[in-house]
Amino acid sequence: MWSVLQPGPAYRLSSPNPQPLDSREFRYMLEALTDAKLNCRTTLAVHTNGEDFYEAELEAIRSAQVSICMERYIIQRGEIARRYVEALAERARAGVKVNIMADAMGSSTTPQSFFEPICRAGGRFAWFHALRFNTLLQFNNRSHRELLILDGKTAFLGGAGIADHWYRSKKGKPRWRDTMVRVEGDAVCNLQATFAENWIEAAGEVLTGEEYFPIYEKQSDSLCMVVNSTPSIGGATRARVLMQLLVGSARRSIHITTPYFLPDKGMSDELKRAMRERGVAVKILVPGKKSDHFLTRASGLRKIGGLLKAGAQIFEYQPAMIHAKILTVDGLWSVVGSTNFDHRSFGINDEVNLAAFDTGFTARLEEDFARDLRESRQITLERWRHRSLLERIPELAGWPLEWEE
Repeated sequence: MWSVLQPGPAYRLSSPNPQPLDSREFRYMLEALTDAKLNCRTTLAVHTNGEDFYEAELEAIRSAQVSICMERYIIQRGEIARRYVEALAERARAGVKVNIMADAMGSSTTPQSFFEPICRAGGRFAWFHALRFNTLLQFNNRSHRELLILDGKTAFLGGAGIADHWYRSKKGKPRWRDTMVRVEGDAVCNLQATFAENWIEAAGEVLTGEEYFPIYEKQSDSLCMVVNSTPSIGGATRARVLMQLLVGSARRSIHITTPYFLPDKGMSDELKRAMRERGVAVKILVPGKKSDHFLTRASGLRKIGGLLKAGAQIFEYQPAMIHAKILTVDGLWSVVGSTNFDHRSFGINDEVNLAAFDTGFTARLEEDFARDLRESRQITLERWRHRSLLERIPELAGWPLEWEE
């Protein structure tokens, strides 16, 4: 509960002249400050929307030969979740080591019995931070990570849990927009270690051996790093440091896609400095009226005035709820993972992100961003200043969500 009441961090970079994003010095600094390793033998592929990434994940599960580790914040009973359970149970019966972990809050509507076919087949299931007397102090710390690792060689990460609203549209409820990334090569061991970190807490076991950590490399020109994030006593996280370093070092462009945009003062100030002092073009894409959190959207609207005045372009996605969490900077660096631009992700949850210095990968993400903008409505400063009373009242109701200012 303590972390809920804390204000957002007011970080500021010590140097007013950031190092070039494509410099060796910047990469060295980023590795040091995020405590992460840049991998140079990894291939990356973007999977846009559930009809693509779910089928890719299920195919990879069916091909696994040694081990499968899956961690999700949300696993919700339904058609797509049943397909995962069936595929995972089949692999467990075939002798593959299957370890499944779900966050006890995010997946609270799904009973443990739903996973029994996997356990009967020889797999294992564990809740992360289930509600118990001895875990009450940690209950607000959730694992928001969305991970799948297969044979220690292939992995998927991004913003999507496993639920039908990511999979198919229903009458009046269009399928959510989201992104997952397929990772192959030496960065996968870092994602496996991220899973293992939470598995220790949930299952009391340290995963070891070649079945989880084989030496596996892929020829690639990309540089990428896995930044896993767990809050410190002061509320600092590596995810926040990663985001602020990239935003604070941008020279040309910052493109943000996020379902929940509630930046604290420190991050807002960093974005304003980028625009005012370095002429950076900032574009931010958030959900429109189809947002799944009405008060969060309202609170976000209340706070964007200063960014609009500084020159930011802010857009609301119209077709559906947009849940992707993507940052691209100068067409050089990109970040994809589970972190939202809000206090919970930056200071409370366990998160995981992949940061890539790869112009091809970044260009592929920018293609999706440009397409999403074409289906969005811009919030101009004029429109924001003249929003109706009906829009302003919910903004006040959502004020307690902000934790600062």
